[in-house]
Amino acid sequence: MVVVLLVSVGAVLLLAVLGLFGFGLRRRLIQRSGGTFDCSARFTVRAGQPSGKGWLYGVARYNGDHVEWFRVFSYAPRPRRTLQRDRIEVRERRRPADDEELALLPGAVVLSCRHEEWDIELAMSEDALTGFLAWLEAAPPGQRVNVA
Repeated sequence: MVVVLLVSVGAVLLLAVLGLFGFGLRRRLIQRSGGTFDCSARFTVRAGQPSGKGWLYGVARYNGDHVEWFRVFSYAPRPRRTLQRDRIEVRERRRPADDEELALLPGAVVLSCRHEEWDIELAMSEDALTGFLAWLEAAPPGQRVNVA
């Protein structure tokens, strides 16, 4: 009986360690090409209809004229969302309000955007925000860029 209990506890601990290793390995693979930053996101559909989820902690990666957004707590190898530079419309930037401060990283700035039919809020550090806005403004000639 004790042996079965010890084997069960050991198996659970091994699975937990392997799961954490998997998260770390996936994040390393996402970051290996560079151009990544911590970026929480909240997605709503068509002018204020919530998607059913609150803030999702993630990592964003620049990839040419796209920003790829990955959830941190996922094993998926592909990004959850891909935002095209010429379709991102920045509406406003603001500090987190009330309960948002608890859900976001310290010092985060919230950027309200529109991408196709999605209203998107991205929360990132001041440094990441500066880089993101510079990336938006550095669009090739002829591309429409709307940065508030």
